[in-house]
Amino acid sequence: MSFKNIQKYVFNCFLLTIPILVWDYLFTDKLPKAVQSENFRKEIPTYIIQIENISRLLMFVMASFMTIKIIKPIQKKGLALYVFGTLLYFAVWLLLMYFPNSIWGKSVFGLLAPAYTPLFWLVGIGFIGNSYFFNIPFKRWLYFLVVVIFIFFHNWHTYLIYFRTS
Repeated sequence: MSFKNIQKYVFNCFLLTIPILVWDYLFTDKLPKAVQSENFRKEIPTYIIQIENISRLLMFVMASFMTIKIIKPIQKKGLALYVFGTLLYFAVWLLLMYFPNSIWGKSVFGLLAPAYTPLFWLVGIGFIGNSYFFNIPFKRWLYFLVVVIFIFFHNWHTYLIYFRTS
C-alpha cells in the first residue's frame, strides 16, 4: 500500500474535530456547575439524550470518512468558517469559565453558547469535506442534516438544563 493510499485514510475531516475533543476533555470541569457531567444528564428525557448522542456519533463517523483536500473555493471558505467557529467556540468557553456569574454567563444565550457555536465549525467541516475515501457518492447535505439534528437536540438539552437551574 502506497503512502498516497494510506494518506487518504489518515488525513480525513475527523482530524479537525481533535482540537475540539481535546479542549472539551481538558476544560469541561471548568464550566459552570449546571453543565458539568454530573448534572448534564439529570432530569433530561431519554429520547433527547439518545438522539443527541446518535447524531453526534454519526457526525464523527461521517467526518472520519470525508477526505481533507482544500483546493476549491468552497473548501477554502469552509476552512475559514472552521477556524472562525473553533476560535468562537473556545472564546465562549473562556467567558463561561472566567466570568460564570456575569450577566452574559447567567443568561440563556451565554449558557447555551457552547451548544450553538459548534454549528460554525461543524458547517466548516462540511464544506471542507469533498468526497469519501471509499467509492460512495458524497452528499454534503446529508452531513449538514445530521449536524442540524445534533445542534437542535444539543441545544434543547442545554436549554432544559438552563431552565432547571435558573
